[in-house]
Amino acid sequence: MNNSELIEDISILVVEDESELREYLQEYLQIFFKKVFVSKCGHEGYLQYLEKRPDIIITDINMPNLDGLTMIKRIRERDTETDILIMSAHSEQEKLLQAIELGLVTYLIKPINSQKLKEVLFKVVDKLRSSKKRIYLSNDIFWDKTSSTLWNEEKQISLKEKELMLFQLLCSKANHAFTAENIFYHLYGDQSGKEFSEYAITSFIKRLRAKLPENLIQNEYGLGYKIVIK
Repeated sequence: MNNSELIEDISILVVEDESELREYLQEYLQIFFKKVFVSKCGHEGYLQYLEKRPDIIITDINMPNLDGLTMIKRIRERDTETDILIMSAHSEQEKLLQAIELGLVTYLIKPINSQKLKEVLFKVVDKLRSSKKRIYLSNDIFWDKTSSTLWNEEKQISLKEKELMLFQLLCSKANHAFTAENIFYHLYGDQSGKEFSEYAITSFIKRLRAKLPENLIQNEYGLGYKIVIK
């Protein structure tokens, strides 16, 4: 994952009644994620969940109005998919055992270790992206994995067979640079008599780029071509 780019396609909700920790988590997560929502109690967190439908929820256990466990139970009555992480103290092991039965990703012991939190969240992001049917290449442009089609908002971008094959390759390993030779044999591997030509790939990508928004396919010098997931 490219840490220098804000993650735009995955959203996070933080539910924490302690204002100092809530503000710290919000500021820290905004280093990596564009969409970070916060709530100061379980009741507010549940309403935010209904409105925002975040991909990931990070929540404390003990909170006023509605505790974390009850909030999670209500969420799980509606869906079993949203990834949830619990924050708790060592002394709350009995509650942690109850929480684990509610299908959590993991739990984090307070005080929160920011590096551990980052590692856990990035693993969740990778999992979510690999399971999603749509791969967002920008705010508006996405690759539909099911139908192997490229879209700009709700309008399909018309691509020829070899152009679609190239996108299948690039989207199969986002943020990874494929060499001209990799691309050539992916596109023409079934044509045994066709010799590798770097110029042919350069020309092919130049023509394809003319159909696409700027910088969608990037050239990493000395390595090859890639699509960057933000």
